[in-house]
Amino acid sequence: MESLYAAIQNGADAIYLGGKMFSARQYANNFSDEELKKAVEYAHIRNVKVYVTVNILIDDKEMEETLNYIRYLYDIDVDGLIIQDLGLAYLIRKVFPDFELHGSTQMTVNNLPGAIFLQRLGFNRVVLAREVPIDEIKHIQDNSDIQLEGFIHGALCVCYSGQCLMSSILGGRSGNRGRCAQPCRMPYSLVDYESKSEIFSSWNNKHLLSPRDLNTLDYIDEIINSGVISLKIEGRMKKPEYVATVVKNYRKVLEYGKESITHKDRDDITQIFNRGFTKGYMLGAFGREIISYDRPDNRGVLVGKVIKIDKNDVYIEFFQDVEKGDGVEFETYNGDRIGIVLDFKGEKGKVTKITNIPNILLNSDVYRTSSESLLKRARESYEQENIKYPIYMKVYISIGRPAMLYLTYENINIEVQSDNLVEKAKKISLTKERILEQLSKLNDTVYYPVDIQIELDEDAFMSISDINKLRRDAIDQLNNIRKNKNNRKPISNEEYEFLINKHLNLTNRVVKGKNKVSVSVKNKKQFEQLNLSKLDRIYIGFEDSLKDVLHKVKEKNIETYLMTDRILHRKGLEILKEKIIDIGDLLDGISVSNIGTFKFIKDNFDKNIHGEIGLNIFNSYTIELLKNFGIKGITLSPELNMKQIKNIKKLDGILYESIGYGYIPLMITKHCPIALVKNCHNDKNCDICHYNKGYGLRDRKGIDFYMDRSKGCTTIYNSVPLMILDHIHQIYNNGIDMIRLDFTFENEGIKEIQEIYYDYANNRIDREIVEKFIQNYRSKKHITKGHYFRGVI
Repeated sequence: MESLYAAIQNGADAIYLGGKMFSARQYANNFSDEELKKAVEYAHIRNVKVYVTVNILIDDKEMEETLNYIRYLYDIDVDGLIIQDLGLAYLIRKVFPDFELHGSTQMTVNNLPGAIFLQRLGFNRVVLAREVPIDEIKHIQDNSDIQLEGFIHGALCVCYSGQCLMSSILGGRSGNRGRCAQPCRMPYSLVDYESKSEIFSSWNNKHLLSPRDLNTLDYIDEIINSGVISLKIEGRMKKPEYVATVVKNYRKVLEYGKESITHKDRDDITQIFNRGFTKGYMLGAFGREIISYDRPDNRGVLVGKVIKIDKNDVYIEFFQDVEKGDGVEFETYNGDRIGIVLDFKGEKGKVTKITNIPNILLNSDVYRTSSESLLKRARESYEQENIKYPIYMKVYISIGRPAMLYLTYENINIEVQSDNLVEKAKKISLTKERILEQLSKLNDTVYYPVDIQIELDEDAFMSISDINKLRRDAIDQLNNIRKNKNNRKPISNEEYEFLINKHLNLTNRVVKGKNKVSVSVKNKKQFEQLNLSKLDRIYIGFEDSLKDVLHKVKEKNIETYLMTDRILHRKGLEILKEKIIDIGDLLDGISVSNIGTFKFIKDNFDKNIHGEIGLNIFNSYTIELLKNFGIKGITLSPELNMKQIKNIKKLDGILYESIGYGYIPLMITKHCPIALVKNCHNDKNCDICHYNKGYGLRDRKGIDFYMDRSKGCTTIYNSVPLMILDHIHQIYNNGIDMIRLDFTFENEGIKEIQEIYYDYANNRIDREIVEKFIQNYRSKKHITKGHYFRGVI
């Protein structure tokens, strides 16, 4: 609650926060149900809106509980919901049609068609992907009616939000379920993937994936002019003092312009927390401007230098004053850092000795990581009520009648009367001055009196406690009206149960077709290794000799789908359109990984559309929604386990596919780790760069992850392939129509893998042959069964 107070008292117009369940920051100090109710009341009487995050993927078994939770949020007058899961959004629109919906940045909306798709689904606002450049934001704003929200300050994800499986696949803690373990903050080295030798040794064990913190204080005008109507500060999992400091300064720049921001204001924002700052992809940053490669944590502010060491005594020259209670950090000679809290005051320009600090590096910089005076100022900013609204009062005190108090705030009129009748004074009668004094006692409220009119009978008397109660009753009535900002009509239990039963109960199809096998290939060499007589569908993800390849496939009467890129901005969509126009007659369908690409294809072509893993299809209701919008087939999220797959309803008219082999993409990012070494300032030359293929990252355990750079995105793949060959019949028996084999950067063994999957799927070989194949395969490399038998938390 303290962070909420800090944000509101320092000028926030709205708060977004998470409850104990279904939030993408499950490790934050989230709000209990009772705290949520109090938060809404506190915010509403201060004219601040509250948006609750329900921005994780929801499986079928959780959906009813999630809707019950949303009903509670609806009933306590939460202003809106921030949603990731398409199926959940679909159901909310059915059950709570007037509940405001915001598309989470986890939805990866990065283009105009994606924004329009959410608009037509009934979303009021979309939080755009952080990678969307400012000219594209302007294009989206000019051509849609949905409200746009953008991040302006705080922690960044290096991956496109919603497209990261790194924490999930490596440790079972899914970012799409609010449990990210932040492996991106760990150190990595660069490797030649084929030779396994490390390259660029001076960059070994650097934080190659750890972003700086976003800071756009100097660019607010440009962001607002692009059409963003809501400026988002990432304040969850931060201290209240951080929230207070950052909100205060952004409110200041909004009210008075960036010229009002002083050097001290900037120092405060830097001091309160920073990993180094970036203006972000939105404003054109790239490479070293984005990544904090030396360290992933709070840097603090440079305040001094170690100029002398005498055994364990350290002599520091301070560049600015430091205070007792400040936290400072030193570098040791082995590269570690030691922090202490000062028990003295240090002055700028003077040398100060600190005793008994071993292993400190001579001539190293000293950073202040916390400022006691800044923390104190921040706390003072929200420990008292700073928000006041004008009210008007008129009181009638007539002998023999109840006292009447009329209170007016904006267009709200309140009328209260005293419990007791006004009496004739026996000794001392009331005075207008005393009544004025009592009615003006509003310091513990958010109001101040502009005018108090008093009509008082001569010799009238009522107790001071009665006057105070009159005032309190009027304020309570006013607050109760203002708390219920949205004035919603409650949903009865009978109506709610009817809606839940109607929309949650889907019907399974009666008949499942034959077991099918599909293959996706990333280059022509992989395609040339395929046995085209042993596959049912192929996804083509390359352009080299594309027409010739498509003709060969067509001759074999194999379903052919074009695999589109995971991320496509406006220019990429237009290039895709030209390509499909050129080869469309040779395609049976198009596979899409993004709701924007889906909308674009649907609007421009009469083709079958298949939904990819980038759509995060986690439940039956997402599938029903996509089916209603025209999708013919889907690939389920690789984060689902066998039980969850079984629980998903298999709807008529939809082909269900699950990945059975492949190096799972862990991360889709605009960032290029090699760009740090080369000091690239943009991504204009990525397609001709020598390092766009064949290289990878090595983690602290010596595990290598292949990287592929193409069309402005880096894909980082898992270190080992998913191999679920011996369990494919269990997958088929759970209602899956097609098992897909994803070939990404493999150069050999493709035909053997394809053939044994196809033969086993069609019962042409027995399990003994399968087990022998797997045993032989595992003798050469490790494999994983992914989440099929564990799932995610």
